[in-house]
Amino acid sequence: MNKFDRMDKTADCQERASVSLSSIKTLWFNTGTLCNLACKNCYIESSPTNDRLVYLTKNDVAEYLSEIDPITTPSIGLTGGEPFLNPSIIEILKTCLHHGHEVLVLTNANRVLKKHQHSLLELLKEYGSKLQLRVSLDHFSKEVHEQERGPNTFERTLEQTKWLYESGFNISIASRSLGSESSEVAIEGHRKLLETYGIKIDISNKLVVFPEMASGRDVPEITTKCWGILNKSPQDQMCATERMIVKRKGDYRPVVMPCTLLAYDDRFILGNSLKSAQKKVFLNHRFCAEFCVLGGASCSSTK
Repeated sequence: MNKFDRMDKTADCQERASVSLSSIKTLWFNTGTLCNLACKNCYIESSPTNDRLVYLTKNDVAEYLSEIDPITTPSIGLTGGEPFLNPSIIEILKTCLHHGHEVLVLTNANRVLKKHQHSLLELLKEYGSKLQLRVSLDHFSKEVHEQERGPNTFERTLEQTKWLYESGFNISIASRSLGSESSEVAIEGHRKLLETYGIKIDISNKLVVFPEMASGRDVPEITTKCWGILNKSPQDQMCATERMIVKRKGDYRPVVMPCTLLAYDDRFILGNSLKSAQKKVFLNHRFCAEFCVLGGASCSSTK
């Protein structure tokens, strides 16, 4: 038996760790996997040609909002692909914000914001800091960033980030952790870069550095014993307080997945409604170990 073959047992027949849903604090919507970039290590393989997850519509989103309350589920996250390529993105944002939620949008900010600037400013005027945009900047150096995202992406991203900052939007930066680089070096590098561009945000609260999810890396399976060994808790994992809505190409209705990382694996489909998605989640995927349990990361961080 290979790693991650069985849902409830590891390859050496130990009891696989699982996580029970306590409550949905953040509900994610994958707005579609099409993207204007084709990043080398994109965990969801977004690109200008990948439409395995099709665009969600305002009605798709509204159906799930009707199942939740902004008091118990205060946060909505929008990811992709690139959310600002979705032709319904502004209507989706309006719907979520009008429903009373805070909204976090993950964007590469590489030219995609320009055609939406007027609409975004209107949303800013009405909802203020309840709309947050997290810009993906893979490194504080142009060389490393463009190794991942392609040529001419570094300056464009920073130009759009500066526009967001100067316009008064609630923004944060998402970067990546490199094995050869300490967190202190990463923080200081981003601080200097953003200051150079006149983007004076509090790096201590507005920079999220995610662990790498390098394809092919050998990762351990997480057993029930690992919680005590690693001094980790099931309730600290994303799937304890989050769910994600995706719409697969060819499907009539969206489905619910445990988190933002597991979009394609049929074993993790939790049904079509949030009520059906309350079952516990076995950590039977390499991302569960690499990103969440061992990496200690969560996409819903509202820094």
